[in-house]
Amino acid sequence: MIDLYSAFMDTAHIEALGNKPLQAEFLKVDAMTDKSQIPTLIAWLNKSQISAPYEFQVHLDSKDTSKYVVDLVQFGLGLPDRDYYLRHDDVKLQTIQKKYLQHIEKMLTFGGDKEATKHAGDIIALEAELAKIQWSRVDMRDPIKAYNRFEIHQLHQLMPEYNWNIYFKDLGITDKIDYVIISQPSYFAALDKLLQNTSLDDWKTYFKWHILRSAVSALPKDISNEYFTFNSTTLRGITTEEVRWKRGTRLINSGMGESLGKMYVAKYFSVKNKTKIKKIVGNLLLAYRQSITTLDWMDVETKKEALAKLDTIMPKIAYPEKWRDYSGLAIKKGDPLGNLRNIHNFDSQFNLNKLGSSINRDEWGITPQTANVYYNPELNEIVVPAAMLRQPYFTPDANDAVNYGAIGAIIGRQISYGLDEQGSQYDASGKLRDWWTKETRNKFALKARPIIKQYNSFSPIPGYWVDGELTFNENIADNAGLTIAYKAYKLSLADRAAPTIDGLTGDQRFFMGYAQIWRSKALKNFMITQLKNDFRAPAEIRANGSLRNISSFYDAYQIKEGDQMYLAPTERVNIW
Repeated sequence: MIDLYSAFMDTAHIEALGNKPLQAEFLKVDAMTDKSQIPTLIAWLNKSQISAPYEFQVHLDSKDTSKYVVDLVQFGLGLPDRDYYLRHDDVKLQTIQKKYLQHIEKMLTFGGDKEATKHAGDIIALEAELAKIQWSRVDMRDPIKAYNRFEIHQLHQLMPEYNWNIYFKDLGITDKIDYVIISQPSYFAALDKLLQNTSLDDWKTYFKWHILRSAVSALPKDISNEYFTFNSTTLRGITTEEVRWKRGTRLINSGMGESLGKMYVAKYFSVKNKTKIKKIVGNLLLAYRQSITTLDWMDVETKKEALAKLDTIMPKIAYPEKWRDYSGLAIKKGDPLGNLRNIHNFDSQFNLNKLGSSINRDEWGITPQTANVYYNPELNEIVVPAAMLRQPYFTPDANDAVNYGAIGAIIGRQISYGLDEQGSQYDASGKLRDWWTKETRNKFALKARPIIKQYNSFSPIPGYWVDGELTFNENIADNAGLTIAYKAYKLSLADRAAPTIDGLTGDQRFFMGYAQIWRSKALKNFMITQLKNDFRAPAEIRANGSLRNISSFYDAYQIKEGDQMYLAPTERVNIW
């Protein structure tokens, strides 16, 4: 870790090297004399985690959770979403695209390209063609639509001109796979034509651009400053770059996360907190169980499946039982770009090595020091890292009301992923199987779909609205998490009256705890990017959008018609 950090922090050495570290990688691209060599290059780009027209992912096969599988997924844009290339009616997005063109030209010039102006235009044009054939984010949200099994020999039918055998050989997995999952078949079919109809020189320019932009953290200040100006200031409105030592820490976190996590847990985590969280999780699961038995939209057959799935949910709290081994990761003093590539190749190989091996149910997808939680439908597990067991998400010495409103709602929403419309597509074993009856699905839609209209009406900045369809699943999960956390809080009281503290009732503290986890500041450009790109609504909307649907919130604060947070009872959506 010290060598990795020191190489990153030695800016004098980085300035002296200039763009020399890139030359060997550019030579890989320039050495291509025929498009038949593109699969080999993309295999290297994918393993190095450099943007390319597609990427691979290794995970459990959603229809056979006893094995790992390779997913091939559309990728390769330099802007956050295809809308930035295709929405010609949006002045803001078109302005960003023009600035992106200027950004590419400046970056290529710093990188030594003597035809930067021409090549910048070529790159934008090619990325626009990729954007035209990509699926929308709403379409990609459907796991059934995105599960398309292709035997290896069938890939030729999808992309007749592309040599997948070379690609898999260069990934080193030829003898480990018989089939892959193609997430967006129409994209790959169109990509085959785009590969043939675009000149090799244009593809070379595109590949070199993405190699350059992936390396900025290990390149001189002129290049990294320009990258920050566009990607942070232009796209997100952030004007001050994070100090370098913090970025160095982030590099360690991304490259050797569990080694750092082991140190974090030893210094900052208390076992007492784990015990408290387990109790909260227990009450959340009990609240879901009680709720399921009384739901009017879920029929008997579906309730039986839901309860079986609930019983097999596996909570993982604080940190892994077994830490990841980084002894095979090569870190070299004075080689910041080499270290960056080695980190990504090590991680890619770690995932590729899963193919053909037994399922590792102890693996964590995030590190203990990461302030986030997740639900994995393929393993039916909820993961709550140690970093979430701190304020504002969890306050060890606080009254239970605050913690149930905060971390309780966060974990509650993760559990909902296993039981709601999304979760209905994965059974208790993690298999992609629809276990809802048609009757249940129709009744759920009647109850839940009105929330789309609610969120469509939110405009956090003038001229831009929340996409209620895109954010639907997350909004339903927020609603569920808050509802179930409130019920779990009531269970924790065991029929005792909640104390009034500092003039606040238990219910008021519960809802304050919930509101506090969404406190944030967001710049206008960042907000636009989020609205276009994110399945989740902005933080303020997530707080108020959920609260106004919960009747207990109205009772706690005596909210009445005419108040800003008021929503008529007939318009409130409550699933659980």
